[in-house]
Amino acid sequence: MSKTDKIENKILDVAYKFFINKGYKSTTMDEIAQELGISKKTLYKYFPGKMELLASAFDMLASKLSIKVNAVLDDKFLPYTTKLKYLLSNVASDIAPINPKILDELREYAPQIWTELLNYIRESGYLRFQKLIQEGIEKGYVLPNTNVAFVVFVYTSAIQNLIDNKFLSQFPEEMRSGFNFSPSEIYDQAIQIIFNGILTDDAQKEFRQI
Repeated sequence: MSKTDKIENKILDVAYKFFINKGYKSTTMDEIAQELGISKKTLYKYFPGKMELLASAFDMLASKLSIKVNAVLDDKFLPYTTKLKYLLSNVASDIAPINPKILDELREYAPQIWTELLNYIRESGYLRFQKLIQEGIEKGYVLPNTNVAFVVFVYTSAIQNLIDNKFLSQFPEEMRSGFNFSPSEIYDQAIQIIFNGILTDDAQKEFRQI
């Protein structure tokens, strides 16, 4: 990795932490530069603006998640239920710190990034989880009459809507008050509900023991 790449990665790591903790509007280029110990002029040399920095930071997140997920799915030595459990843990550990506020701000101030994020969720749900479910059917861990496409559609729809505050605002306040979940908890709950419903009895017992 070149010196330039190392600096860019360090900038993205710091900027991403600011964005997910404080949100887009509340984060300034000044404080990012100060945290990095560089001048704002140097920061602008690598990224021309806060929006470009935001886009690159979320691209970095998507890349990291893809690498982790693919590494788990492609490991031929991991038992199926272990893959499923690791997959949940790996993704949850990366999205757990995300403040729901940044998701609202993405849609309002960075609609292109918001759309790309939703596309990533849909694509990762379709391509990766379809592969995992199909593997489970072939190995006898998933009920043979399971409609793979339907499970994937339910999963992607649930994740997309449950991190969207505008979607949630359609429901009565008394329902929303009991729905106080972080994005990682939403992800974990949705996956567990779906997979506990399609796994065979033996696979469910094995899953709970991991």
